Amino acid sequence: MRNKVLAAAGIVVVIAMGTYMLAGTNDSKETGKSDTASVETDAQSIKMDTQGLKQMVQSYSMRTAKAESASISSTQLIVKESDGKSAAYALPADEFFVSIAPYVDQTHPCATHSLTGCQGELTEEEFNISVTDSDGKVIMDNETVKSQPNGFIDLWLPRDQTYQVTIEHDGKKAESEISTFEKDDTCVTTMQLG
Repeated sequence: MRNKVLAAAGIVVVIAMGTYMLAGTNDSKETGKSDTASVETDAQSIKMDTQGLKQMVQSYSMRTAKAESASISSTQLIVKESDGKSAAYALPADEFFVSIAPYVDQTHPCATHSLTGCQGELTEEEFNISVTDSDGKVIMDNETVKSQPNGFIDLWLPRDQTYQVTIEHDGKKAESEISTFEKDDTCVTTMQLG
């Protein structure tokens, strides 16, 4: 009985995603933009618009979407369901995903961010974040951002650049240089507030 309910729920999700993707595809055709990311599954190759992909990533980060595992590298989101099926979603060609877990006392080593497994110390806290590229262009200027239930702050930054990141919280500050090249890490757990 439980498997039937799960199968029915899975079909509903697939239909909803398909409807959303078709609507997004029509919008892209009208504007002439190609704002899509592709997905490869066991059965077929489908396209997903960038906004839909970002919403999916956020759902896993917020722990509202469930999967056996969901991890994100510099090039793709890989989701493995509890039934063993998996899908690999290509990330946007011009944007890089990085997730930062500022901490005071506890952290963990990490390179490829697990949206379903990584847990940061400071959950649902407010931070002020500044991000500047190597040319001095300000990407974020002391913006207030709330960490998610997993203790991480997700950012989508332009690819192939180096950034200076400053995070402040409760009178403490952390600074670090991060970069968004293809081989770079998507999980930053080294920014200790002090």
